[in-house]
Amino acid sequence: MKEKQYISSQLNYLKASPTPFHAVAAALRLLEDSGFIRLFEKTPWSSLAKGKYFVTRNDSSLIAFTWDETCTGKLHIAGAHLDSPGLKIKPRPVREKHHCLQLGVEVYGGALLAPWFDRDLSIAGRVCCHQDNDTLHTPLIDFKRAIGIIPSLAIHFDREANKGRKINNQTDLVPVIGLTDNFTRGFYALLKDQLLKEHPEYANAEILDFDLFLYDVTPPLLTGLHEELLTGSRLDNLLSCHACLQGIISTGQQANSLIILNDHEEVGSLSTTGAQGSFLEDILSRLYKNPIERQQVLRKSLFISADNAHAVHPNFDDKHDPQHLPVLNGGPVIKYNANQRYATNARTAAQFRMFCHLAEVPVQEFVMRSDMACGSTIGPMTSAALGIDTVDVGIPTLAMHSIRETAAKSDCWFLFRALQKFFSAEKNT
Repeated sequence: MKEKQYISSQLNYLKASPTPFHAVAAALRLLEDSGFIRLFEKTPWSSLAKGKYFVTRNDSSLIAFTWDETCTGKLHIAGAHLDSPGLKIKPRPVREKHHCLQLGVEVYGGALLAPWFDRDLSIAGRVCCHQDNDTLHTPLIDFKRAIGIIPSLAIHFDREANKGRKINNQTDLVPVIGLTDNFTRGFYALLKDQLLKEHPEYANAEILDFDLFLYDVTPPLLTGLHEELLTGSRLDNLLSCHACLQGIISTGQQANSLIILNDHEEVGSLSTTGAQGSFLEDILSRLYKNPIERQQVLRKSLFISADNAHAVHPNFDDKHDPQHLPVLNGGPVIKYNANQRYATNARTAAQFRMFCHLAEVPVQEFVMRSDMACGSTIGPMTSAALGIDTVDVGIPTLAMHSIRETAAKSDCWFLFRALQKFFSAEKNT
């Protein structure tokens, strides 16, 4: 795969993934097109033949792996998270106030809130419904057009707005989706209309509940004088998810390899689909039924936790440690933290450096300023749960957790090349 083809695939993946549910669905299409076979946790697995497989949980997390049970050496594992900070629609969302129709939302994760104002917003997610036989169905919907906006308060009413206005999540972040005169059938009727538009087979369905999010309808774009930058929503962390997917797809079956794409990292990972849940351990216990063998394999293995890193901001370089200034177009970033907010150590960092060297891509380092708090990733949780050596890495990014983030096009390619080399580094013996 050439760089131009890879970036085109990445843009398509971003466009197709306004929510974690859609990101998993888009991943399934990529995997199925590449010959991966779907498995289900609810069914028993006998001894798997040599091949390529994937399994999902809750429609919002995914594990894909290449498998040969005769290989008893190391397992090449990489992981990322599918979710991004944003606004989730409340169960009873409709508000009517001063002739405006509004939706109540909750803030999901550590979102940078100011950029959400005055944006054209749409709605996407999944609905839970049943029809004639009372079987529960969970189809996805995506309005794909601007149907909401969170208007700013005019500066005439707040002359101090540009000096830093505090945002109240309950009262300020309430999108307007229309005028009350035109809303007579209720929110569930609106969802049913969209469901029938996308899935006419659910004509007799009754919607029982939903998981829906707002998102910016502006698509991801290549920008800059020479289109060297990539801007868009949810770059953290769909850029890493796409790199993991293409990495395992492009390397065939030279080794037993696995990727995990978790949900709920942005809210602490404590869920059935998060890194603190049992998903990865459950699947590994099916693949390696003997716990002693499983432990031996994991102790030989490496887990690459891929999650976007903070590029140095040209207007705020004093926010960084002066000796650790990851730049755009400088290659993947190895992330360090003495308090184990990242799971990197010297040995795992050295292993990742070797893969970058073999792939002929540059590599950088990041350490948070000693007087500032550090975020975390799925790396430490996975490392602790499995007892597996782990390195935390990521694509350098500006405006992380904003509704629109910025990365360098080449850094996306560099991470893919490093993961590709990792998955194909050696055949298990």
